[in-house]
Amino acid sequence: MTTTPDRLNLPARRRRNARLIAALTQLIGACAEAAGTVYQPIADAPPDQEAVEVDLLPCIQVSLSAALLLDVARAEDDARWPASVTRERAAAGRTFAARCAVAAAGEVIEPDGPLGAHGQAAAMELASASEDVAARWRHDPEQAVALVQELVASDEFTEDEVLEDEVLDDAVDYAVLTGLLTLQEARTASDPSTAAELCLSAIPHIALAVTLASAELGLTRPHR
Repeated sequence: MTTTPDRLNLPARRRRNARLIAALTQLIGACAEAAGTVYQPIADAPPDQEAVEVDLLPCIQVSLSAALLLDVARAEDDARWPASVTRERAAAGRTFAARCAVAAAGEVIEPDGPLGAHGQAAAMELASASEDVAARWRHDPEQAVALVQELVASDEFTEDEVLEDEVLDDAVDYAVLTGLLTLQEARTASDPSTAAELCLSAIPHIALAVTLASAELGLTRPHR
């Protein structure tokens, strides 16, 4: 069973997630730059030129390297702030690269670890709730915060199973994985323009992950 660190002794979330946030920001720039290698030559070509040569390699490279970049950053954050890791992250199952591979194979991404039937069900409920938080945050952050408050105050989860930080961390994961899976599609795109569009389509999800990784709600857990 995991233990909950004393929140008063923890640094702000943007500090605890600093390496991940920096890597996400770097990835946003790489996605835009990769798309530019497709669009810029077309913009620079003379109006009467029919065929324009573009470089698709950057789109492929950013797609291949993104998950590893973020996994390394997360590992560095965990090493810098070990007290803030409230649940064990199994390297084989918690890495973005592994979870992308599972999703690409069409399998269900289930919670990791020997949780037992009740624990698995609670973890899957929490993951689903975190997806809702990420989806609401994009359109109405106040609604997302209200949902986190409901989860924290709910009796559906045990004392160690839900903290606002954990809900937000799972929401970060959901946003990141959505962006990474979008980037994976760029590798198999039928034409350069589609690959560039997919690189750009991944950016809003990655930017949302930055926002969620920085969010500091400061909610108070009720006494039970």
